[in-house]
Amino acid sequence: MLAGRSWPAALCTIADPALLEERVRALAVRVEIEVVAPGQPVPRHRAGRLACWPVERAAATVCGRPDPANARSVLAALDRAIDACLAGELDALVTGPVQKSVINDAGIAFTGHTEYLAARTGAATPVMLLIAGRLRVALATTHLPLREVAAHITAARLEAVLSVLDDGLKRRFRIARPRILVCGLNPHAGEGGHLGHEERDIIEPVIAAMRARGLDLAGPLPADTAFTPPRLEQADAVLAMYHDQGLPVLKHAGFGSAVNMTLGLPFLRTSVDHGTALDLAGTGRADPGSLAAALGLAIELAGAKAGMGPDPIQHRPSRY
Repeated sequence: MLAGRSWPAALCTIADPALLEERVRALAVRVEIEVVAPGQPVPRHRAGRLACWPVERAAATVCGRPDPANARSVLAALDRAIDACLAGELDALVTGPVQKSVINDAGIAFTGHTEYLAARTGAATPVMLLIAGRLRVALATTHLPLREVAAHITAARLEAVLSVLDDGLKRRFRIARPRILVCGLNPHAGEGGHLGHEERDIIEPVIAAMRARGLDLAGPLPADTAFTPPRLEQADAVLAMYHDQGLPVLKHAGFGSAVNMTLGLPFLRTSVDHGTALDLAGTGRADPGSLAAALGLAIELAGAKAGMGPDPIQHRPSRY
């Protein structure tokens, strides 16, 4: 369990402390839940103790069976974290998986953390960046039905996403001039217009315009060759056009240890690379590797921003 480890930071979970106590007893782990009152400083983490800002549940919980009655409690905890980050009380937000369908079943429109965080913070263009070792994959579109993707690949959106991605790689990862590979939307990157016109009409002109502004871009590239090792060795990130174009490669490279990061927000946010795994809830068999990686990266980047840590890109392992 992650709370049993030592972490070089002041950590706080935002949840119902009674729920945490229930899970501690059920799993028979030695972790003390320390409730932190509003306005009180969060203590530096130490193994075996977990600080908690309390947000009460609306209803009792059963492992593996999320209840729409608790949907607003879930969002209340997320709102508490967002407000604390905006106020400078917290340096970063690390999120676990959330069951989107249960929140929707409660009558609340919710498509995911990324979109919710953007709406709450006023971020015009949140960009989902997935990280596995030195492989970084950003998405031009996120949670959309496949049939709607092409309509969302516009010049304005691509320009905004590329700007946020380039800036995020510079600010968060301290890469002086990021090298970004841009995938095409269609097979073979449109095959000169024979397999689709989005590359010729939209993606190519945007890349040319952004290069003129100083960005180091290559593409549009066929997605089936953009992720080959020789290409990736020359890149700091890949921009995929849609969710299932980029994420299968990323998760193959590092499932269970990859990190989901949101660029374009006014604060640092990392998350796990997987869903809720309801069949494993409460069994003690769920793999916390991705959560540990998300937490570690948040601590690392927050420390690097403050001048306390090493450059993240110099020591992170990679299979490529």
